[in-house]
Amino acid sequence: MKRQTVKHILAFLLAVAASSVGNAEGLTRHVNPLMGTFSSMELSNGNTYPTVCLPFGMNNWAPHTGKIGNGFLYTYQENFLYGFKQTHQASLWINDYGQLSVMPVTRRGNFTEERRRSWFSHKTEVAQPHYYHAYLGDPQVNVELTPTERAAAFRLRFNGGDSAYVVIDACDGGSFVKLLPDQRRVVGYTTKNNGGVTAGFRNYFVITFNRPFLNAAAWKDKQLLDGCRELKDRHVGAIVGFDLKRGETVEMNIATSYISEEQAELNLREIGRRSFDEVRAKAQQTWDAELAKVRVTGGTDDELRTFYTCLYRMLIFPRKFYEVDLKGDTIHYSPYNGRVMPGVLYADNGFWDTFRAQFPFLNLMFPHIVSEIMQGLANTYRESGWLPEWFSPGHRDCMIGQHSASVIADAYLKGIRGFDIGLLYEAICKSTQGIGPVSSVGRKGWYEYNTLGYVPCDVGINQNVSRTLEYAYDDYCIYLLARALNRPKKEQETFRRRSLNYRHLFDDATGLMRPKDSKGRFLSPFNPYRWGDHFTEGNSWQYSWFVPHDVVGLQKLMGGPARFMEKLDSVFTQPQHYDISYYKRGVIHLIREMQNADMGQYAHLNEPMHHVPYLYAFGQPWKAQRLVRTIMSRLYAPRPDGYCGDEDNGQMSAWYVFSALGFYPLSPVSGEYVVGSPLFRHATLQLPSGSTIEIDAPQNSSSNVYVSQFAMNGQLHDSQFIKHCDLTKGAKLFFHMEKSAPTR
Repeated sequence: MKRQTVKHILAFLLAVAASSVGNAEGLTRHVNPLMGTFSSMELSNGNTYPTVCLPFGMNNWAPHTGKIGNGFLYTYQENFLYGFKQTHQASLWINDYGQLSVMPVTRRGNFTEERRRSWFSHKTEVAQPHYYHAYLGDPQVNVELTPTERAAAFRLRFNGGDSAYVVIDACDGGSFVKLLPDQRRVVGYTTKNNGGVTAGFRNYFVITFNRPFLNAAAWKDKQLLDGCRELKDRHVGAIVGFDLKRGETVEMNIATSYISEEQAELNLREIGRRSFDEVRAKAQQTWDAELAKVRVTGGTDDELRTFYTCLYRMLIFPRKFYEVDLKGDTIHYSPYNGRVMPGVLYADNGFWDTFRAQFPFLNLMFPHIVSEIMQGLANTYRESGWLPEWFSPGHRDCMIGQHSASVIADAYLKGIRGFDIGLLYEAICKSTQGIGPVSSVGRKGWYEYNTLGYVPCDVGINQNVSRTLEYAYDDYCIYLLARALNRPKKEQETFRRRSLNYRHLFDDATGLMRPKDSKGRFLSPFNPYRWGDHFTEGNSWQYSWFVPHDVVGLQKLMGGPARFMEKLDSVFTQPQHYDISYYKRGVIHLIREMQNADMGQYAHLNEPMHHVPYLYAFGQPWKAQRLVRTIMSRLYAPRPDGYCGDEDNGQMSAWYVFSALGFYPLSPVSGEYVVGSPLFRHATLQLPSGSTIEIDAPQNSSSNVYVSQFAMNGQLHDSQFIKHCDLTKGAKLFFHMEKSAPTR
């Protein structure tokens, strides 16, 4: 490499480092977006990607080491980047939609994915919530990007020579580009998706540059079309050249819209005339303000980094799927009916994961966002006739349960308003009596469940035990909501009675939940270690505890509190046996992640067991205290391999954040949190009302994990539960921590 080139690169990297240090006072300095990116099909350490966005923003941006269409968008162990992608991917298993990719190159012929990819190194990578930088070794280009809600700014420094190009890939599946050299811009649309949209789906883009074009052309598949300025085909893109001296930069702004090119132009106003550095500073200010609503001190550097990285992950999904028109009205493209509709809409979430802790946290700290999400759910029902369960951006056929009921009831029962609860209650009830446009919407097996009290194992419906248990919990949510809405007593009683349906599948002989056929006979033979089939991503040892709404009732089934605790102990001491006969592809990543934890049959890697350590609150709370601290220290770290399974839209992170604060929503709609063992010596939660929750544990340390005394607002608190309504008034929580477990 020439000495002058080295000089340019070193100067740039020093400037990047100095800028990062200069902005170090904010809490974004603790966030590592690379946490969870070291994943593969065999083992998930999070399946995350370094997401650059604003909180709940419409678009994410990320470097991609996988080709477009590969759900493994970014994996830390890869050495090449294919580009920088606008992405809406909320899950590897759901994949992406509305994506496009850009990439700087120094050869005009390097517009295809294989030819434009470049070596990069983590040594020169800077990943922050509001900013990303990578040095591309092959073209010798520094790439920086920073976001707004619906747009992004790029700064590209070309260090290798006088040849400079930018490739725009509008992706396959049907795309369009139009080059406007006189205006220094490229416009077009991408239609690429993996479902959840109508036939006319488009993501329109407008791309502007700060320098005139030296040359520009469209391309199709692997063919460069000189002189072509406008092109529509299966897979098209553009390449734009610039006249630069070594070390000079090109700035590029990109905005998108699901509505129209004109709306994308409006969305570009989020950047306006601001410089790259001004956009970056504003993005960091936004993130710092949101993260500062929860301040923790008195932990290790790694604990701080893990905590704030988890908090960052909790503020990404679900994302805004609405835009603001020229009149200032909120509008959205509907992925349900294909029309432009009034009002808000949110997308990209799976309630099977997030009803457990992610949404309870948003209810506590971000109720205004939850109110908007509820408005969006009402619009989803108006536009599709159903409530979503996994939506990206529309209905997707993934996971089980009717946990939209939990999310809605939890919000309403905790005092969040500003939405049509009557319409949402109607929608909830409809879902209990049918199946929607995909099998995950409504209730698969609803008729059998409503008539027999369970989903039988001999009617061609898999995951039948898990469906029964989850429907029973959802019915409890509906019962509480019906009671709050003063619905007829008979209607309330129907859902209260159904909430006890879990009892039908409890087997006295094994002390576990067991499949049962339509004639009321338990499945035989029965192996409680068998994964899948009758259970969702787990086995009977893991799912038998999913009765968060009636733990006392489950204790009675198991023979009383003492027998219950013995059985619970055995979860963590069981051999790590597993039966994979249901899975034709062999050992799945979830089983490997359970093995890695070395905690018996406890599977923190997946959501159905997240509440299980806290079940010890019903008799032996010190065991919960020890366990949650063990899980936090063993299974979370601010590294690329830092999660113990898929991060899942914020839920894996929400478990950590709640647990680190010292309380957890064991049964979200109950309006209570169970007390645990805080990780930090001090925490302050700034509530939307202006009140604060102050949490103090001055004796806290890695060895002092047991709570000998707990006080709330200066008064000793003997209960293992604290009420949501007491916290929202503002509260002072005091934990006296000791090294030895209490004797009671």
